[in-house]
Amino acid sequence: MTSPATLLKIAPSVYFPALLYGIGQGAIAPVVAVSATHLGASPAVAGVVVAAAGLGKVIGDIPAGALTNKIGERRAMLGATVLVALALVCCLLAPTVWMLAVAIGLTGLADSVWGLARQAYLSEAVPIELRARALSTLGGVQRIGSFIGPFLGALAMRFLGMDGAYWVHFVGATLACVVLLSLPEIEHVRSRRQVSAQSTVGVIREHLPVLRTLGVGALLVGAVRASRQVVIPLWALHIGLDAQTTSIIFGLSGAVDMLLFYPAGSIMDRKGRKWVAVPSMFVLGLAHLLLPLTHSTVTLTAVALLMGVGNGLGAGVIMTLGADASPAVGRAQFLGAFRLFADTGNGSGPLLIAAATALLGLGPAIVIMAGTGWAAAAAMQRWIPPRPHAVRAS
Repeated sequence: MTSPATLLKIAPSVYFPALLYGIGQGAIAPVVAVSATHLGASPAVAGVVVAAAGLGKVIGDIPAGALTNKIGERRAMLGATVLVALALVCCLLAPTVWMLAVAIGLTGLADSVWGLARQAYLSEAVPIELRARALSTLGGVQRIGSFIGPFLGALAMRFLGMDGAYWVHFVGATLACVVLLSLPEIEHVRSRRQVSAQSTVGVIREHLPVLRTLGVGALLVGAVRASRQVVIPLWALHIGLDAQTTSIIFGLSGAVDMLLFYPAGSIMDRKGRKWVAVPSMFVLGLAHLLLPLTHSTVTLTAVALLMGVGNGLGAGVIMTLGADASPAVGRAQFLGAFRLFADTGNGSGPLLIAAATALLGLGPAIVIMAGTGWAAAAAMQRWIPPRPHAVRAS
């Protein structure tokens, strides 16, 4: 029997490709809407194009679980990198807004396969006493990549124009694929005989009690996390800050976010998942509640930093909870369903803000998201079991 994987052992084959992939995701994030407007889209239609990535993730979660279960985690990641490379070529060549929307949707589909395969791999390969640190580190690497990406994208755009950002993602995805191919695959703790012959529908039906409780909690977490990316720039605009100042504030919030992933994982492994999940959502809810009270650069920066702390505390928590709840047989299929809840929350958070703002105004909409954060904290307190083994269904 092979020895269990350690974080150092898996770093080259899991975290380095994830960093490369995350840099690419970060590079294109600021330019998708602008690319759409260059093709003639209105601001509303450009928003739809941006949302296509989230829709692609939601559509891809369940099939990603089935695919990963069938062909294995490493092959699924390789397939996802090929798909995203093809999608990025389509982005570069898209003659119309709707072709661009389809291509961006395909990048979201690839992201769902890539993300699920990495999560399933770490859930299998890392012993449970290191699981939270492994998955929070994965979440931290994604954050670091997303932080670096826009700067590399801006540098590339100096020489290649708007296409430069897409080329950064293309090169990052290609390099990630090369790393995955060149490094030996780490053997799983489990044997391949445990691969599920059960249908995806059967796995979901069997574990529906977990999905309709902890899964709903993951949906709430996803919604309040995604809202953070919307409410900071909107409130900055509301109080009259310029785009450069807003970008600096958002960047500082992201920097704080990046620093907390390993401490968060260590606390989860040593104390339990609730010790991170509940405070994370409480702090995010509190920061949303305080945001409408800010009226200057200094106060907005303070609240944005508090949001960064809340979000950083939760690095990897949803992936860890999904891994804890997943069965040994049919793990990838279960994770696909669990991720569907979180990704639905990620997509619905900004939509909830938009709808509430249209009906009540921006301030009340942000307060509603504060309530959503505290509802997520209550759900985590209620449904996270005291020990990760308690939710495993084997």
